[in-house]
Amino acid sequence: MSVCLSAGEAKNIPPYPGPNKMRDCYCTVNLDQEEVFRTKTIEKSLCPFYGEDFYCEIPRSFRHLSFYIFDRDVFRRDSSIGKVAVKKEDLQKYHGKDHWFPLQPVCADSEVQGKVHLELRLSEVITDSGVVCHKLHNINAFLTPYRSEAKKTKVKRKTNNPQFDEVFFFEVTKPLSYTKRQFDVEEDDVDKLALKVDLWNASNLKFGDEFLGEVRVPLKVLGQSGVHDAWYFLQPRDNGNKSVKADELGSLRLNIVYTEDHVFPTEHYNPLRDLLLQSAHVEPVSASAAHILGEVCREKQEAAVPLVRLFLHYGKIVPFLSVIAHAEINRTQDPNTIFRGNSLTSKCIDETMKLAGMHYLRVTLKPIIDEICTDHKPCEIDPVKLKESENLDTNRENLRQYVDRIFNVITSSGVSCPTVMCDIFFSLRESAASRFQVDPDVRYTAVSSFIFLRFFAPAILSPNLFHLRPHHPDPCTSRTLTLISKTIQTLGSLAKSKSANFKESYMAAFYDYFNEQKYADAVKNFLDLISSSARWDQKSIETPIMLKEGFMIKRAQGRNRFGLKNFKKRWFRLTNHEFTYHKTKGEGALCSIPIENILAVERLEEESFKMKNMFQVIQPERALYIQANNCVEARDWIDILTKVSQCNCKRLSTYHPSAYLNGHWLCCKLSADTAPGCTPCTGGLPANIQLDVDGDRETERIYSLYSTYMSKLVKMQEACGSKSVYDGPEQEEYSTFVIDDPQETYKTLRLVISAVQTLEQQHMQYKRDKFRKTKYGSQEHPIGDQSFQCYIRQQSESSTYSI
Repeated sequence: MSVCLSAGEAKNIPPYPGPNKMRDCYCTVNLDQEEVFRTKTIEKSLCPFYGEDFYCEIPRSFRHLSFYIFDRDVFRRDSSIGKVAVKKEDLQKYHGKDHWFPLQPVCADSEVQGKVHLELRLSEVITDSGVVCHKLHNINAFLTPYRSEAKKTKVKRKTNNPQFDEVFFFEVTKPLSYTKRQFDVEEDDVDKLALKVDLWNASNLKFGDEFLGEVRVPLKVLGQSGVHDAWYFLQPRDNGNKSVKADELGSLRLNIVYTEDHVFPTEHYNPLRDLLLQSAHVEPVSASAAHILGEVCREKQEAAVPLVRLFLHYGKIVPFLSVIAHAEINRTQDPNTIFRGNSLTSKCIDETMKLAGMHYLRVTLKPIIDEICTDHKPCEIDPVKLKESENLDTNRENLRQYVDRIFNVITSSGVSCPTVMCDIFFSLRESAASRFQVDPDVRYTAVSSFIFLRFFAPAILSPNLFHLRPHHPDPCTSRTLTLISKTIQTLGSLAKSKSANFKESYMAAFYDYFNEQKYADAVKNFLDLISSSARWDQKSIETPIMLKEGFMIKRAQGRNRFGLKNFKKRWFRLTNHEFTYHKTKGEGALCSIPIENILAVERLEEESFKMKNMFQVIQPERALYIQANNCVEARDWIDILTKVSQCNCKRLSTYHPSAYLNGHWLCCKLSADTAPGCTPCTGGLPANIQLDVDGDRETERIYSLYSTYMSKLVKMQEACGSKSVYDGPEQEEYSTFVIDDPQETYKTLRLVISAVQTLEQQHMQYKRDKFRKTKYGSQEHPIGDQSFQCYIRQQSESSTYSI
């Protein structure tokens, strides 16, 4: 599961109840009640604009994707204004569309998550007076029946998974005239009976216990057997809170892209995957399976993302991009329009640069981007937009210095350019120079159209989208970055008439600062370097690359004999050289772990310290136990630490999933702290750029795209037939497809459709089998799981099976 969110803006937030009506608001993204992302705070606004994107792989099941708007007052206290909670089963309704959601009130009684297991049993007894009684046995919860006294379990402290294992009895008394031996669930009085299970967090404070959720179970679920055993989702309290009118709390604009993949074992994908990976060797390439995917998808980006990740994973990205780029260049008539459109080639190269060049961007641009965002120097050079307190010459000089510095760090970074990008640029240069031999600059413009126009310039313009900054810059800084980006883009384009590129006269005048031959020479030298066929060894680069940093909680390692092993908040920092933690950001390291000393990185079982989202960094002599802020962050840290350390020659094959406490390992009970691990490590990812990719998952996504656009695949087959017979498309809709060889394209289409239909049948069979075997009320699918109920309805419509 993955989700990509765009938190756009909020509007009509209720004013602050004081003389200053404005609020300082931020928005959080939550999986149920667990915060996984927070926007920046927008000050003094009742219609805050965030414009922030967030992408994450969802590492656990969830019921709601929630968004909370908080207000920070003058005392820096945070209070919730309202929320938007989208049920998991409703996410597809809003997939890929901007939508305004009304904010709902945040009520403690509705903030519930988790589930409870109940076991009910009815037994019949005859009392001394001859009255027939039915006793209800209840296990594992504390209950409040509608017609009886409340009963309560013992408190289980410091755990998120309490096991009560307690039995309670409730009497359902029948009159003397009642003679039936079987409990009749259809009787009126039984229909009215129910059990109410409340879950509370016991508190020693005067404010009382905290409500965690409730379940209401009608007794008729006991049926004729008199036994009921099931898991239930906890539900909000139905306490009659008065509803808030729509728009009373304002509304929030969101764009949600939610993807849920059901991935089969790898052998199921062999036919389709082999077809795709052979694309670079199909002649013409327009008849290949990968190129056909780009033809039928509504947006080229849809096809580019999984294709690039698949080809990267199998080490075939360079030959694939080389052949599709060569084909596109040969179709281009004017050298000035090379790669100017949103073609499959340009989208695939964009995506490759994003994946392969992220570290390159960080080491090249991040330091100066951070400085620009921190210093807030005025750089506005448009006389119309100039503030009264600003000086045009001063602003122009500030901007010139920033452009000069960024230009210099880019043009001197050639040796750091990732090998895969250099190989692609070499191919682009050679194809362009061969196609347009009379244009001496085309070898440069073919490469600069990507490295400057589609890589560096967009990263400067929107550093948050390239993970160079955590949030969208403020308007003033954003304007500065826009001016820098436009200038860098023009410097890198090597256009004949530079000043003519600018519509604004103030930009043309500013560019005169850079109208010197040394800038053009520096660009050409840089482009020559990164489009060389020589392979650069990135390990020879001495500059440490900062990969990830942030606050987390660590358990003291107890190096001193009498040192307390308590938990402390520390600033963690990971580079390609070492993993360190510091008391606060910017201070010296309290501990440094060289990457070569990281033997494994694994999750830590929650029961070890009764704490969620913990993982362990295993070293030769000890393990460092760390708690991340949420499940998404824990996964990110585990992934990136595993990636940077997986080439270590001494990596472990086994580990202990629980901690070593009180003289023994909690998992296997061995007493020696040096005992070898009892569980196989989960590592085993391939090295370098391939590690972010699951090849089977990407093939599944490509299958889903083919399946979605099956009607267009059929239309393309018809177009092949039309072109073969009539030497041209008979219908206008056929003209949208690029078909260079109708017969070869038709053969590939037939193979693609066959592979897709086979996978479709396997998916249907899997769903039928799962539907038949799944029990509603199990721990995996508790009663109250609305997404599963939707699944049941869908399967019931297309299947004769029943649960």
